[in-house]
Amino acid sequence: MNKKILLLVALVFAAGCAKKQMIKPSEEPQAAVEAEDTTEPSVRFKDWQPVVELSAVVFDYDSVELSAEARAVLKRNSEYLKSHREFVALVEGYCDERGTVEYNLALGQRRAQSVREYYGRLGVSLNAIGTISYGEEKPVDPASNESAWAKNRRAETKIRLSQSK
Repeated sequence: MNKKILLLVALVFAAGCAKKQMIKPSEEPQAAVEAEDTTEPSVRFKDWQPVVELSAVVFDYDSVELSAEARAVLKRNSEYLKSHREFVALVEGYCDERGTVEYNLALGQRRAQSVREYYGRLGVSLNAIGTISYGEEKPVDPASNESAWAKNRRAETKIRLSQSK
């Protein structure tokens, strides 16, 4: 009985130490299939600038849905972005102070993504639009009332010169 257990342990140990076979990469490069690049530009640079022609949009409480008014604003913004292709855009998502920090960061990101996707439907190149969430940070109105909260539930579009130009 002990010999069988010892043999079983030795087999399991030996199997765990088996050599892994290395796969040699092919020497000839494969032809790549080009798909539409929807990668966001890097948001690490600090030179994002607000532009008067690009208006912010506001959201209802705990929502990422774009109102008819917000869609009209984004349509105007998209015309500016399409006529100024030397720029890349950054959509910043914000929330009011209610909710946890983590929840508001996630909600702000979903708001920014909602705006980005709408810009894409309007013909703006998605690889020229990045997103970031600031959650409840950077409120436009620091008061703690419904009027202030309504202003702080927003998405702003900022631009900078494209690094590739």
